[in-house]
Amino acid sequence: MEISPRQFEIIQSAGKLLSVGGIGNLTTKNLANEMHFSEAALYRHFKSKDEIIIAMLNYLAKSMGERMDTIIENPVSATEKLKTLFYSQFHFFSENNHFLVAIFSDGLWEQNEKIHQSVKNVMAVKRKYLDIIFTEGIQNKEFSKVIGKDSLIHISMGAFRLHMLQWKMSNYAFDVEKKGKLIINDLLKLIKK
Repeated sequence: MEISPRQFEIIQSAGKLLSVGGIGNLTTKNLANEMHFSEAALYRHFKSKDEIIIAMLNYLAKSMGERMDTIIENPVSATEKLKTLFYSQFHFFSENNHFLVAIFSDGLWEQNEKIHQSVKNVMAVKRKYLDIIFTEGIQNKEFSKVIGKDSLIHISMGAFRLHMLQWKMSNYAFDVEKKGKLIINDLLKLIKK
């Protein structure tokens, strides 16, 4: 689904509401007030609140895929690609923390199967690019073969997820990019050959 400029504004406003009060704060009434137009006008762009959340998650997956494509095409080492991939993610979320709220909102996944699938799609996009980088790194003997590629993906995604969850739970109290870079550099110390 292509997102129009107005739909993107709605997604951004929905994200702000999620950031301030969680999923309970994201109502069509609150969103219409935030956008300064009627609920009926909101329904001309999206059929439901769930459709807005799905559009938000789909936008996140597409944006991430575009950023990751650029990183993968860069003729640098797998180590540099891995660092750049995570640095890119930390930077994106530091500027757009409402996307993080959509992924971590309690009960959101269980609420709707399409939302659940959209969250899984976001994870699949990241997994795809990590698979490419770890395959390259193992083949080029940058990364140790002691830990299997699937475990490397699992560990790195888990470290990222925990870091982002701690940032969210701290109410964004620390520099997510600075601390994230330390975590990724420490992860690289563990997996480098």
